[in-house]
Amino acid sequence: MALQQLNIHRVRNIQAASLPRFARINVCFGENGSGKTSILEAIHLLGMARSFRGTSARTLITHGHPDCIVQGAVARSGGARKLLGVQRLLNGEVSLRVQGAPARAVSELVDHLPLQVINADSFALLTGSPPARRQYLNWGVFHVEHRFFPEWQRFQRCIKQRNSGLRRDRLADRELSVWTRELAESGQRLNSYRQAYFADLAPLFRSLMDRLLPQLGELELRLRQGWDKRLSYGEALAATLASDREKGFTQVGPQRADLKVVIDGRAAEDVLSRGQQKLVICGLKLAQGQLMQDRAQKQCIYLVDDLPSELDAQHNRRVCEELDRLGAQVFITCVAQDDLADQWSQAQDLAMFHVEHGEVTEQSFGETSLDPAAAGAK
Repeated sequence: MALQQLNIHRVRNIQAASLPRFARINVCFGENGSGKTSILEAIHLLGMARSFRGTSARTLITHGHPDCIVQGAVARSGGARKLLGVQRLLNGEVSLRVQGAPARAVSELVDHLPLQVINADSFALLTGSPPARRQYLNWGVFHVEHRFFPEWQRFQRCIKQRNSGLRRDRLADRELSVWTRELAESGQRLNSYRQAYFADLAPLFRSLMDRLLPQLGELELRLRQGWDKRLSYGEALAATLASDREKGFTQVGPQRADLKVVIDGRAAEDVLSRGQQKLVICGLKLAQGQLMQDRAQKQCIYLVDDLPSELDAQHNRRVCEELDRLGAQVFITCVAQDDLADQWSQAQDLAMFHVEHGEVTEQSFGETSLDPAAAGAK
């Protein structure tokens, strides 16, 4: 899978940019505030219909304009090509298009353009609240288990109805038992999909960390399912029913799941330096990309913002080597061209883009590959 071309209109300080071709590794360099991160942001908008730097359309859209538009072409193996388009308006409205026709849901974009972001906000995987880690987990399961998303939608409907009744204390016992039974069945299935995914993810993560940070102690990735693991979800709901009625919401379930990285029995965020934390985050993201290739036979695209910050030259190179080994398409930013230009095994797979005052110029650096098969895409 590869992004072949990109047209950006009115995204932050990029008034207009037309990028007709990309390589497997695409390095965007320029001074701080030049707009290089906005290129990654535009790609994220194309694949997720939102920015990774906040939800406000007003900060995303170039000042003084009513909207922003991003269009792109995505190629898969076998020559299949999809044209995607996203328009964001100042009032928050979003228009999605796939092959020129309106798309009904963001999930259509996500399926065509799966993205992994590594940036400053990614530290939330270690130091943030559980929702960030659940989002990470759900993203991975969505892309390898086709039954997950409809089941997740069913679970959301069930828990909304049950919580509404609990909050208002107006559901009769029989009606509450119906929603509880539906919730228990759906939640148990969601958990089974997550557990199967986690069983494959954890060893891949440990293997990656052995290469990225071999001097770490005993490392473990743990999944907390959101209720007592000795009980079925139905049993857990029955055990907390009286307390749920009192509090007015469902206290246990997949909506309370969490992932934790543990080093020698202690939380990673408590014992690792900032640079070591960044390497762990890279390991988590790279493991997901590897598992997507292994289980779904497709690749995600990596958006990596300012990789050299907080990493020394040796560890910076190790991350680049792992991205290179994965064979996925990468869009990565840095300040100086020399920061990342010599980190890749094949110069012909590399394209350099200089960004200055919102203007994007491709720099000559060998030949670039437009063929997703040649770029290592599946």
